[in-house]
Amino acid sequence: MSAVRLRWASGIMVVLGAGHLSLLTFFTWDDMTRWGWAAVPLRFAGDQAALQNAVAFWAGVGSFGVPLILLGCLIWHLAGREVAVPAWIGWGVAAWCLVGGVLLVPSPFFAGCVAGALIVARKPTS
Repeated sequence: MSAVRLRWASGIMVVLGAGHLSLLTFFTWDDMTRWGWAAVPLRFAGDQAALQNAVAFWAGVGSFGVPLILLGCLIWHLAGREVAVPAWIGWGVAAWCLVGGVLLVPSPFFAGCVAGALIVARKPTS
């Protein structure tokens, strides 16, 4: 039962991360196709095009989408090997997604709270 909960949690995280990156790629494709070396400078230039470029980067490639996918894949892998995932990982994911969901409403962030809760609620194998 523990592995099933962890697999569900990891699946939710991978879908959230991949969905985020897919949607942002769809909506910001024009900006992304113009990127080259140092496409997003650390200092804001102040014009609308620079702002749109920065938003495209930080909401897409620079977001937590990729790390969320990687964390989901790691948890899937660990669940398959019946390795315990620490509860603090679940608490961290749940807290991050709760804050994100409160700040960005409506948002699929709250689905991440479910993933975090599933990690916390796993039953350790004996």
